[in-house]
Amino acid sequence: MQLVTVTIEKPEATNFILGQTHFIKSVEDLHEALVGAVPGIRFGLAFCEASGKCLVRWSGNDPAMIGLAQKNALAIGAGHCFLIFLGEGFYPVNVLNAVKAVSEVCRIFCATANPTEAVLAETEQGRAILGVVDGFGPKGVEDDAEITWRKDLLRQIGYKL
Repeated sequence: MQLVTVTIEKPEATNFILGQTHFIKSVEDLHEALVGAVPGIRFGLAFCEASGKCLVRWSGNDPAMIGLAQKNALAIGAGHCFLIFLGEGFYPVNVLNAVKAVSEVCRIFCATANPTEAVLAETEQGRAILGVVDGFGPKGVEDDAEITWRKDLLRQIGYKL
């Protein structure tokens, strides 16, 4: 067995969700969950089929996001993993509960716009996602001024009153 890392390739501000599911039907169910959660959402998703033809199955309504999902799914190559890339102005916080509620979804590894690496185990049979490196390590502990900044930001972008 070898440990491998794969960098998620995407534009800096693009948000995505990386998870694991267990059934080819997930492609349609994830698509329906996304469009049901946020009217007008733009996205692309890809799913690595783990048996049969072992294809990257995909769906979405934004060609650029579909392309990112397909490219990154092929690069990761772990059975039953899925990626959802969200178009500009759409965020995981608005769809994550709907995604997690899809009955085939087993796990969410991350939902982020940060630079991300998938940590994989590779065997003769295939690949498995062990986890992710999401962003960077902490540089310290916030002080009172940083607490105020954080709370003000959440109110400024409309997530807190």
